[in-house]
Amino acid sequence: MAEIRFDLEDIMGRESMFRRYFMNTIEGFKNAALVGTARADGHTNLAVFNSIVHVGASPPLIGFIHRPVTVPKQTFTNIQATGSYTINLISKDMTEQAHQTSARYAPDVSEFTATGLTPVYGEKIGAPYVAESPVRFGLHLEEILPIRANGTFLVIGKVAELYLPEELIEEDGFVELSEAGLVACAGLDAYYEPVPLARYEYAKPDLPVRKKA
Repeated sequence: MAEIRFDLEDIMGRESMFRRYFMNTIEGFKNAALVGTARADGHTNLAVFNSIVHVGASPPLIGFIHRPVTVPKQTFTNIQATGSYTINLISKDMTEQAHQTSARYAPDVSEFTATGLTPVYGEKIGAPYVAESPVRFGLHLEEILPIRANGTFLVIGKVAELYLPEELIEEDGFVELSEAGLVACAGLDAYYEPVPLARYEYAKPDLPVRKKA
């Protein structure tokens, strides 16, 4: 393949839609998840995100990037108001419904109802989970960090509870997510099935790379 070079001027000189797709896909595959929230009156909201990140394990912290809040955003508003939300990883059987949650529904329309996904509730979180999701996290809001560079926010939550099939958990704590039928995403509208290649032993400078059995 022939290589092409882009600099900042090249990127910024492109049409906005090209730039959006280009920069949302070029950094690689990401996890696909639905963030579930509820208003104080119990009205539910569900939105798809592709920016979920591991923040730490002790305590268990998960973050995601939220767009600038130039107009009211139900996910952001609900998290601020209630301090709780869920993250639900997306399986290949629910990609169409999950993607549909990105539509701009009226504030009084729940994406659960609109897409046919099922809200369920856990023991420690007031926000709804997605019953169809095989891996679900319930979080309490820890902090929201504004990113001055572009007006976005890093929303960080502490895991209060999580649900997943027990058989996915290996003896050392590794979770084999490929067995759950989860999808990865690239950009704003493309979904992929991840395929495991290998796990490797802890790397040391005086030893060759070794695959785990």
